[in-house]
Amino acid sequence: MTDGSIIKLIVILCFVASFALTALLTPVAIRVSARIGAIDVPKDDRRMHNEPVPRFGGMAIFLSATVLFILIRMVFHTLIPLGEQGGEPTEKIFAVVMGGVLIYIVGVVDDLKNLKALTKFICQIVCAAVVFFLGVRIPTISLLGLDFTGETPGDLIVSFIVTVVWIVIITNTINLIDGLDGLAGGVAAIASLSIAYAAYIHGHYAVTLCMVALAGAAAGFLPFNFYPAKIFMGDSGAMFLGFMLATVSLISPAKGATAVATLVPVLVLGVPIFDVLFAVLRRLSKGRPIFSADKGHLHHQLAYIGMGQRRTVLMLYGISGVMGIAAIIFSRKLYLESIFLFCVALLFIVVLIWEWNKEK
Repeated sequence: MTDGSIIKLIVILCFVASFALTALLTPVAIRVSARIGAIDVPKDDRRMHNEPVPRFGGMAIFLSATVLFILIRMVFHTLIPLGEQGGEPTEKIFAVVMGGVLIYIVGVVDDLKNLKALTKFICQIVCAAVVFFLGVRIPTISLLGLDFTGETPGDLIVSFIVTVVWIVIITNTINLIDGLDGLAGGVAAIASLSIAYAAYIHGHYAVTLCMVALAGAAAGFLPFNFYPAKIFMGDSGAMFLGFMLATVSLISPAKGATAVATLVPVLVLGVPIFDVLFAVLRRLSKGRPIFSADKGHLHHQLAYIGMGQRRTVLMLYGISGVMGIAAIIFSRKLYLESIFLFCVALLFIVVLIWEWNKEK
């Protein structure tokens, strides 16, 4: 068996193992939810469900992904003969796991105690800072033609700010779209697989395996979370998925390829990122705090115009898939083709928002 065949087999096994582990743990999470009182009771018109639903599914996603990440770290050098060598990717996987544990704890507390938005935001910054100081960071930032490489204190400060902002934004993109059954998990799975494939074709096998494990964990949750949901992932699951997407993509970007490592996830997560931007602008225009909740997110808008939860989620899966393909093409330096696909997906979003405003 060739090295390439071995790597492909490991990638497939990694996805299957993660998927199966999440599928086995989710029924346990449902029972745990009932025991600890982690139940989402619809109290306002933002909720898209009418009956109480367990919301501790993040436990299954977290345990599955974390177990696979630890296994990947343990066997990476033995089973991956190509690509990144040395201890750096392995140590960065450890840093990502540590950050994932911290952000999951924050999410669990939020699911049980309903943390204030500002408190949660500060905790996210702390988790991002921990990962940064453990070595997972954006090493080179091109800003107005100047390269900040981390060789001076000033460069390190710039790298710290941009890395933390990046991680916090991506963490919240998944959290904020977790409003329809199966939406956050499906988008996270699509994003993870897209980043995994882009990493694979460039020989970044540590990133590939970790992203595949994350995709499997998210996909294994979908049979229980797709409409009508038997369980929600809660903030613990949504923040964990977003945080891991942000940090894993930075595990081992090759020198000079930082733009790919950071822009590919942005392209893949175009739907939730635009949703966040629109939400901020919408709340500012109405004089409301940007952290306040409302029912104006894209998924709410689609449901409002009569598409229903299933069709809305499938539509957003499709748009995310197009953006994922655009990201993969971008990573291969086919910039015009990537821009074209991205504009097509963006056009769908604009049309849908226009239709919702017309209905109003």
